Amino acid sequence: MLLTCGLVDLLTTSNNTDKVSLMKIYTRTGDEGKTSLLAGGRVDKFSLRVETYGTFDELNSWLGYCRSLSTDALLSEKIAGLQEKIHTLCSDAAAEYEGDFSLPSIPRVKEEWTELLEKGIDEMEADLPQLENFILPGGTQAGAALHIARTVCRRGERLLHRLNLTEGKINPAALKFVNRLSDYLFTLARWGNVRGGVSERIWKWK
Repeated sequence: MLLTCGLVDLLTTSNNTDKVSLMKIYTRTGDEGKTSLLAGGRVDKFSLRVETYGTFDELNSWLGYCRSLSTDALLSEKIAGLQEKIHTLCSDAAAEYEGDFSLPSIPRVKEEWTELLEKGIDEMEADLPQLENFILPGGTQAGAALHIARTVCRRGERLLHRLNLTEGKINPAALKFVNRLSDYLFTLARWGNVRGGVSERIWKWK
């Protein structure tokens, strides 16, 4: 499902089926600076909701880049699994959440995803040296890129919370998931670097 700014316009739902059909890559519907939301309605392309799900799309692109740099099959598998969930996160942020009244056809972040991230963090930390100092982002190519992805995730989290405060209608499970996701990405970067044989560089205040 394509959810970048403007590409939401590509999604059309038939009256007789829940299947989504894709039209041509360009629609001309956004030429005047408007884009369609997944659950209906049109907004400015610079609206906070579009900025929010666009940031998560940016995060997913960074993760794709991280995966392309990885020479570790297990690390690549973990990254790919995250990308699937972040694509759903984009969908979630692109459609107002109405609780029990939300459209069932809109993919949404699930409560248990946060628990899965926490379990993953605990498992990776068992392989890591205890963190007693601040560390500088870097390491292997994939590890350094994962640190960038972590900061993009934090930016997306700030936007999602701002959207929740200003407009509301945000899935509570998505708010928790994004908060834990940045912790997971930080741990994943460390874990990937350790598996790649690269020592962490400690920040030393002078």
